[in-house]
Amino acid sequence: MSDNQFKILFFGDITGRPGRIAVRSYLSLLEPEQKPDFVIANVENASHGFGLTKKNYDELISYGIDCFTSGNHIWDKKDIFDYISDDKVIVRPLNYPEQTPGTGCRIFTKNGKKVAVLNVLGQVFMPPVNSPLEAMMHKIEEIKSWVDYIIVDFHGEATAEKIALGRFFSSCGVTLFAGTHTHVQTADEKIINGMAYITDIGFCGSLNSVIGMDYENSIKRFLTALPVRYEVAPLDELMINAIEVCFNDSEAVSIKRLNVCYKNTEDGVILLQSGGEYES
Repeated sequence: MSDNQFKILFFGDITGRPGRIAVRSYLSLLEPEQKPDFVIANVENASHGFGLTKKNYDELISYGIDCFTSGNHIWDKKDIFDYISDDKVIVRPLNYPEQTPGTGCRIFTKNGKKVAVLNVLGQVFMPPVNSPLEAMMHKIEEIKSWVDYIIVDFHGEATAEKIALGRFFSSCGVTLFAGTHTHVQTADEKIINGMAYITDIGFCGSLNSVIGMDYENSIKRFLTALPVRYEVAPLDELMINAIEVCFNDSEAVSIKRLNVCYKNTEDGVILLQSGGEYES
């Protein structure tokens, strides 16, 4: 990679212990020439599928992740309120009210580049929040003249909302617009006006699951319509969903989906499949 190129690795929603093990394994197995300049991970489901404990926060930091994005579930483990206000890595949704703890935009300096990371909640089928459009426009206008890259984690349910706002912000200075929250990786990665885009990165966690959760409880909920406590699915097989984006100066030149499956054993993980095809 030349001096004017910069590579970002962005993991989809890390879901419970299977997700943490999968991410740790993926990063530890990278060859030196494969290592990114900057690593982002969505962590709102990292602790037993809901929220982020301080213990798991410290664990994920030790893996070499530079920035943690989040979403509406970041508040599900109450000890988040003990450390988010003093933290320098977590980005909570920008369009929460101003008095919400934490911050919705952080600026990082890595390998001589200034990287701004914004996290935003969608409004469609999501908890009531302020306008993501207005929050993003204000913040981007404030920072775009002095940062090298503006990365947006748009945490939302509706694909149409992500596509529409992604297209809009491709002309406003954003360099990477990536959707999270649905835990299902979309096959629509593209570059729009020099901005890398994907509707949803997917998730990191148990391969044999319903978006990271145990099959039995998930099926029971749909069959009975009764409240069911979700449990993180087993650790036997793991999956990584991520994107790798390369920039040349301030424009994206490539975006690649990563879909990697592992067998988890007592001796460590064994690669099952890398790419878009899974074989039993």
